[in-house]
Amino acid sequence: QVHLVESGGGLVQAGDSLGLSCVASARTLWFHTMAWFRQAPGKEREFVAGISCGGDDRYYEDSVKGRFTISRDNDKKTLSLRMTNLKSEDTGVYYCAAQLICASREVTSGYENWGQGTQVTVFS
Repeated sequence: QVHLVESGGGLVQAGDSLGLSCVASARTLWFHTMAWFRQAPGKEREFVAGISCGGDDRYYEDSVKGRFTISRDNDKKTLSLRMTNLKSEDTGVYYCAAQLICASREVTSGYENWGQGTQVTVFS
């Protein structure tokens, strides 16, 4: 079991940048694939970005490619999401997630550990 706590959400204007952080309480994160998801009002939670166990592979949902960057520091047990050129459609609650798996493929579902979420609101 991994306990995850997100921070860094806020209210920003379209075109601005924002960084999210997630701190994990676990013996180690080296065997966990990690990801960010988001849930917009009235919509289902959706995958945003994922990163492999060692951090070598990163993958993104199409609408955030080129604007968002996911990163991790396994020694500090943290996951980050750097968001630039934010758009109103990026508004939602952002969740950090971890799955006990190391894979050479993209892992966009099946996560068993979730944070409580942090709100990101982008206004035009």
